[in-house]
Order: sequence, then structure tokens, then C-alpha cells
Amino acid sequence: MTTDIILDCDPGHDDAIATLLALTAPELSVRAITTVAGNQTLSKTTRNARQVLTLADRTDVPVASGMAEPMVRDLMVADDVHGESGLDGPDLPEPTVDTVDEDGVDLIARTAKQAGSVTLVPTGPLTNVGMLLKRHPEVESHLDEIVLMGGAVGTGNYTPAAEYNILVDPEAADIVFRSDVPVTMIGLDVTRAARVRAETFDRFRKLGSDVGETVAEWLDFFLRFHEDRFGWEGVPIHDACAVAEVMDRDVIETEPMHVAVETDGEHTLGRTVCDRYGVLDAEPNASVGVDIDREAFVDLLLDSVAKY
Repeated sequence: MTTDIILDCDPGHDDAIATLLALTAPELSVRAITTVAGNQTLSKTTRNARQVLTLADRTDVPVASGMAEPMVRDLMVADDVHGESGLDGPDLPEPTVDTVDEDGVDLIARTAKQAGSVTLVPTGPLTNVGMLLKRHPEVESHLDEIVLMGGAVGTGNYTPAAEYNILVDPEAADIVFRSDVPVTMIGLDVTRAARVRAETFDRFRKLGSDVGETVAEWLDFFLRFHEDRFGWEGVPIHDACAVAEVMDRDVIETEPMHVAVETDGEHTLGRTVCDRYGVLDAEPNASVGVDIDREAFVDLLLDSVAKY
């Protein structure tokens, strides 16, 4: 049995690695990839997605660009993390796959309906997903689950309170967590615990493939930011953790919680307020990642890249 998924992403080094992981996973069938503005502008994230598919020799997967800016706010990009292109580091092939002539939000809706049901895996800001639920409310019955990378039970990464994906479009995130679709939130509590250590990078390089070398060079580039900002000797491949959750439910430990998104706070904008201990009179609306088997996760990544 395979799970039909749609990847909604803003590549981004960790999105790119998440895509490579999903494309070779025998447990998954990637029905489409949609892009959103986040780590970089929409034109750049879309080009990056096309380049990753070309690198993976998977030009059969339809790609569509979605929302170019958050629902009500100005776009902020993470060029300090991912560089001017959004995927700086190694040279990538010129894309040989074009986008389809369809809006990304509409492609998600059509694909979900045609498939009967899909799991949606957003690894960027939730603008496309929020717009999907507003524009196509009937699609909720065709979404088995939304497994998103974003948020945190603990501290943020772009502000003390907020994780980047939620901070970029908190209004869209609020729509997602208020929806009737089952939500699994894979946030910083998991991804920080799953850091790929610098001594592991050469294991990708020694695979002897173009994809393995590219992943190693992405990790080299990504590490520089995390060394400078956090003093870490490894990098969190945030978005691949969400894909891993769909592949193998034993890798990540989750707990049911009520999650609210702060859309007004002066110091806490974008905060995911996770009621871990049930102190509020609110039913859980999400399964929230709290821990991960790091070794199993790294093995998933290595096994995936070794298939290219």
C-alpha cells in the first residue's frame, strides 16, 4: 500500500532534500508538487523545484506555482539562510520540466478529487493550503491528513517565539489548524533533535552519485548558517522530517494537543501555542511531534539518496 501525497514547498535546502526523500520512498506516491513564496520569491522557489526534479530525473511529476505572497502580509524571505537563489551552493542542472498551466492551489484541489483522497505535505508557509481551504472548501473531504513542517512547542527559530513557516503567514496557518482536516505538526522540537551531524556529510558524498554529491554540498552550505547563528555542528533537515512522518509513523513520537496560532502579538506573532498539558478547555486539534529517532531518520535519508 502506498500513500498518495502532494508536496507543497518553497525550496529551500531542506525542502529539496525532503523532495528527494519522497520521490524514492516506496511507501509514497508523489502526485504533484506545488510551490509557494517563502524561503525565496515564488519564481525562485518554483525554479528550484523544477531543478530538483531534473536532478532526480523525475520530470513526470506535475509542478505548479501557487501563491506569490502571504494572505494579508508582505512577503519576507530567508535569503540569510538559503542564499539569493533560495538553493545556493552547488551548481544545479537547467530544469527540463515545465510548470503545468494551472494555478497551484487549483492543482491541489483537482488532484485530490481525482485521487479520491491524498495526504498533503506542506513544508513551507501555509499560504497555498489556507487558500485551498477557502477557495475549495469541498476538498476537505478529499484530504486524509495535512502533515506539515512548521511551528514549535518550545522556542522559535526566526524570532524567540515563532518558527519561520508559520511566521511568514500566520493567518493561513490559523485557517489550517481551525479546519476539520486531521493535522500533524512536525515542528522544531523534532527537527532540532534530528540534526544531521557534519561527520555524516561524507556518507552522502561517498555514495558516488551526482545526487549524493549535491546533497553533501547543500549540507555544507546549510551548515555555515547554523554554525554562525546557533553554534551547531550539524544541520536540521526540517522538511524531510515531515516526509519521514508519512513514510514511517514509528520514527517520530507525537502527542495530541490543541494548537492555536498567534496572529496579533507584538512579540509573539506566528507562535504556535501548544496546549501540551491540557490546561485549556479545548479539544486537541493536531498531533504534534515531540521527539524523533535520529538514527532511523538519518538512515532514511541515506537510503533514499543511495537510490539515485
